[in-house]
Amino acid sequence: MTQPLKAKLVAMLELVYPELDCDFLSEQLLTTMGLEPDQAPPPAHQNNWDESDVVLITYADTVQRADEKPLQTLHRFLGDCLSDSVSSVHILPFFPYSSDDGFSVMDYLAVNESHGNWEDIERIARDYKLMADLVINHMSARSRWFENFRKRIDPGKDYFFEGNPRDDLSAVVRPRTSPLLTPVQTDDGERYVWCTFSEDQVDLNFANPKVLIEFTAIIRHYLERGIIMFRLDAVAFLWKEPGTPCIHLQQTHELIKILRLLIEHHSPDAVVITETNVPNRENLTYFGNANEAHEIYNFSLPPLLINTLVTGDCKHLKTWLMSMPPAQMGTTYLNFIASHDGIGMRPTDGLLTEEEKQRLINTMDSFGGKVSYRRTPDGRDQPYEINIALYDALQGTAESGRDHWQLQRFVCAHTVMLALEGIPAFYIHSLLATENDHERVKHTGRLRSINRSQWQLDELEQKLADPLSHHSKAFRELKRLIAIRRKQPAFHPNATQFTLHLGLQLFGFWRQSMRRDQSIFCIHNISNEVQQVALSDINLIGTDQWQDLISGMTIDDLSGSITLKPYQSVWLSNLDVTV
Repeated sequence: MTQPLKAKLVAMLELVYPELDCDFLSEQLLTTMGLEPDQAPPPAHQNNWDESDVVLITYADTVQRADEKPLQTLHRFLGDCLSDSVSSVHILPFFPYSSDDGFSVMDYLAVNESHGNWEDIERIARDYKLMADLVINHMSARSRWFENFRKRIDPGKDYFFEGNPRDDLSAVVRPRTSPLLTPVQTDDGERYVWCTFSEDQVDLNFANPKVLIEFTAIIRHYLERGIIMFRLDAVAFLWKEPGTPCIHLQQTHELIKILRLLIEHHSPDAVVITETNVPNRENLTYFGNANEAHEIYNFSLPPLLINTLVTGDCKHLKTWLMSMPPAQMGTTYLNFIASHDGIGMRPTDGLLTEEEKQRLINTMDSFGGKVSYRRTPDGRDQPYEINIALYDALQGTAESGRDHWQLQRFVCAHTVMLALEGIPAFYIHSLLATENDHERVKHTGRLRSINRSQWQLDELEQKLADPLSHHSKAFRELKRLIAIRRKQPAFHPNATQFTLHLGLQLFGFWRQSMRRDQSIFCIHNISNEVQQVALSDINLIGTDQWQDLISGMTIDDLSGSITLKPYQSVWLSNLDVTV
């Protein structure tokens, strides 16, 4: 018999707040979310996605037009250019903010007036599955809550996590080199607040259940505005205990489960996504037992795939892929190879050697990239991420430098991503093949700005209409590949996947639809040399007809071979399924 919602919630809350009256707290949360104590759960292991799902990641103001709010311009661009290509749109923080391009939120319940308003958000949500950031770990030092913290009044007085400089904080895992504790003058004296990311981003105190109630109300507001995908930003750092690493603590996992329970009972089609830029084994824990995140970002994919393409060697990518467990039904991977942030280096821990990491960093540096650092518990500064536009990251090889295969290498990277188990997510600047924006870095003084350009819509439309522009070539080819992918049952995010062993210059894997009526052999030449693929090595079934979905080439002789040009990919499919 299914456990009633309230009883399940109380059991979860007691693991986080053992000293509190969790029966009363559960009633507060259910009332805040508008739920009944005995409300029926959604179907277990339900996939709220299929092979047609493709995500676009963008800032609200990446595409701009004179005399029009950016959210309206974004909606126009989506409708004109991407309505047949993407099913979901992740609009990065569109709230009033004080720093970090939106991730230092001043008001969770307002839309930044310079971007538009809630009606603009709702219009986009009617046409696409809309993902929004729940910036849950920290809030702006210029927010009303933090001003109230300084004044020692509610709401806000006890909403932020305080530390003591005398505490042993040596084990705390840091993503930055800035001081962890920031002194703040309040109306009752100096206090030290915990700042995982910057002094303008003050960590919230979830040990105070009022903060959990506040975020439950925020989530309900988003759901009522049409947002059904929740990206839990920097959630790994949520719970703090001095003397511990203050990352991945069990209370953090339990809080994610609590939020998922509330969200999916309110809206069964809603999805929780955890953003945890950490080593691969740690990242996988956020699936829980199919009761935590519905989706996790596949953070090891970007550095491993880029390393593969600039070295012409897929050994590490193949080893990693073989180690990845199939996601349970009701969960899946969110695959991406570029984002508004840099290429994370922590997800390569245990996957690349220190020498290989340094070679990748040196190669990206030669292509115009920059490196951001983090402070380790022993006080050393270690590379945290490489800041570079994906198109420029793939302009050559580690051995020979820049070459003429940039566009082909760039398309190959996305062809791999589109075919892998999981849901593909395109950062808008990768879809548009935007280059490094060094001028924006000079203007903002922030390395991440190198991959956060802004386009004027008129200029962008001209670039995309010019058949000789690399922007147009990349955009048209990626849209073509997306259109193919969205029709293949074997590319369902939860369809079977097995790794193929075809040497170091050919990266391959096999996908099979859940009904077992379609197989696709995905083979990618990740080198700058021509490669031969013996068809006998991939065991095509002789009674089926086979065709490359990308080129349209049919396979007539299964004892023969196919030739792949540098960075060429093939998706060999049987013809039982209409393409």
